Amino acid sequence: MTRKKILTVLRVAIALITLAAVVYAIVHNWAEVSVHLDQISWSTFLWSTLAAAVGTWLTMIGWKTLLRDLGSDLHLAPASGVYFVGQLGKYLPGSLWSVLVQADIASHLKVPRRRTAVTGLLALGLSLLTGLLVGLPAASFLLRSDSSGFDWWLLLGIPILVVLCVPQLLNAIIDRTLRLLKREPLEHSLSAGAVLRAVVIFISVWVAFGVHTLLLARAVAGDGAHPDLTTAAMTGYALSVSLGMLTVVLPAGLGAREGLLTIILATAMPTPAAAAAVAIMSRFIVTIVDVVAALGGWLYARAHHLVTEHHAADERERGISV
Repeated sequence: MTRKKILTVLRVAIALITLAAVVYAIVHNWAEVSVHLDQISWSTFLWSTLAAAVGTWLTMIGWKTLLRDLGSDLHLAPASGVYFVGQLGKYLPGSLWSVLVQADIASHLKVPRRRTAVTGLLALGLSLLTGLLVGLPAASFLLRSDSSGFDWWLLLGIPILVVLCVPQLLNAIIDRTLRLLKREPLEHSLSAGAVLRAVVIFISVWVAFGVHTLLLARAVAGDGAHPDLTTAAMTGYALSVSLGMLTVVLPAGLGAREGLLTIILATAMPTPAAAAAVAIMSRFIVTIVDVVAALGGWLYARAHHLVTEHHAADERERGISV
């Protein structure tokens, strides 16, 4: 078995292990959260899953937008194969595995590794910044013991986040980083239009995941929902995931994300157990969506020989039919 096949098997195994861990967490804490999970109907589960799927799809569109602006305009199907299969890398400890995997797969489509790597890092950075931006209102739920009122000084963080999205600054950071790594500069610089489109797309990503969380939270909270539940759910997911992204030693922020989301939602839900049920179910749904998206991308890519060209050539040389 080749190194690439081993890595692919490892990525799928890690994702499945993570999914199994979420299932185990639900089963292990069933006594506390089952009463709340039972309040989530199948229709709510499916609508919430659809919202998460939309958010996941838009994330790929944001990545594709940046890659196209840097010089590689992949069609939607191969872009999905590269992005979604690569995304399984986030389930390994460390935040950069997905970038490395995407660069490796995209190289089979004659996309320079350097370009794909820069695109992946930009997508991660803009996702983080927009997540913090959308999640600012939820910060007040973390910083105070009750959810009454909002600390308006938190809005002072908006100009800082906006400045970090200025194309000239991003291009300067990219050039400087490549020089430090002794790599050739990119053939194209980011345009203001592409950055604006990507920022809008990533904000839409967080809105979709906010809807995903709100549907679950409303179902679990029932008549005991606090008036601030909409704000907590719509912005809490973005903040908890963004802060979870900074815990690079945890695969996909596992544990940190759920803990933060539980704290945020607990201020607007009947009990902490109810908030924990939402966080656990959210992780379960999002992991399912990631695995299904990766499987779909991988199957399409293999069927169209988009990521197996090198493997096919190697096997033909060994006289193995593919």
